[in-house]
Amino acid sequence: MLEELQERVTELEIRFSHQTQLLDELNEVMTDCNQRIVALTKENQRLRATVNTLSPSLDESPDE
Repeated sequence: MLEELQERVTELEIRFSHQTQLLDELNEVMTDCNQRIVALTKENQRLRATVNTLSPSLDESPDE
């Protein structure tokens, strides 16, 4: 009985370790994605400003 309990605890520890590693990896991916979104948003704003500077007489489309 004690041996079975020890095996179960060991299995839980292994699962916990794998889940912790997976969460760390997912967090890293999410952080990278967020940084890319921020950079793309800034680039989009710069491009919009450039377009507006080059052609101020053009109206924005209704969906913008």
